[in-house]
Amino acid sequence: MNYRTYDKISKLTFNHSSYFLIFIILLILLSNIISITNSSILTISCFFLICTIGICHGSLDNLKGDKLLKIYKIKNKSLFYLVYIFLSIIVIIFWLLLPTLTPIIFLIIASYHFGKEDTKPLLNVKNRKFFSKWFKSEFSNFIFFLKGMLIVAAPLYFHYQETSIIFKILGSNLGFDSIDVALLYSISIFSYLWCLLFLQTPNPNGAAVVLFDLASIILLNYFFTPLIAFTLYFCFLHSIRHSISLITMLDKRNFAKGTRIFIKKALPLTIITAALFLIAVNFLSNSYELNESIIKVIFIGLASLTFPHILLEYLIEKNERK
Repeated sequence: MNYRTYDKISKLTFNHSSYFLIFIILLILLSNIISITNSSILTISCFFLICTIGICHGSLDNLKGDKLLKIYKIKNKSLFYLVYIFLSIIVIIFWLLLPTLTPIIFLIIASYHFGKEDTKPLLNVKNRKFFSKWFKSEFSNFIFFLKGMLIVAAPLYFHYQETSIIFKILGSNLGFDSIDVALLYSISIFSYLWCLLFLQTPNPNGAAVVLFDLASIILLNYFFTPLIAFTLYFCFLHSIRHSISLITMLDKRNFAKGTRIFIKKALPLTIITAALFLIAVNFLSNSYELNESIIKVIFIGLASLTFPHILLEYLIEKNERK
């Protein structure tokens, strides 16, 4: 990535982060005026947002798959889809067979993914000396993990009982207690503050973005239920931020044109994935209540997509560094 492209992504990320914080504050004010007590409406709304805005940022994985196949000199493009689907099915099977261990592994990997991907647009700074050495070290991966862990720790800290119910619906009993949660929460916030130290000098927008994100996530989880907080974060912060990077890559000069290209390319896999999620909800609703069925599909479904998505990103980055 050249410096001009990075600079554009950095500014877009700053604007997005600030707008997201304003959006959350407005939602909090609106929620105090308009109260929706029907949990099914809220759950269905979360499901709709995740099936559209949420999963669309991974709907260009087929293009990344083509890139990976070229790296490994594999001509059969269908092989990518077969492996991707196979890995997704394996994750679902493991979740059903090991309902406590698999979520733990998923939360660890997801924490690292959230922490890295939410910070990644701020890191490609040209000629960063001490800064680049730190962020290219193995220690940076640990900081990314701790930073992303706030997505898990915050709902447990502010809404322990409701979060525990979600884990039970998913068939898991992680056994957190108040001391563990408070420690996770404190360490996660410390990780955000640690990132501030290394982002404020080489990137004038970086420190502000980290602060805005921290404030947004804390406000989200303080004022909203775990499912709503996660949905708003996943769709409007994580997914859109990742999409901004993809859009800029598709067209470095014209963001509006890049957005149109992104929507066109992402739409097919987004529709297919959303349809599969709907089918799964319909199937599970024969045995569970609607809210429970949706929660199962959201989190187990996202887990099944996250593992191959992260593996794909890792393999591409690994080969690009060679």
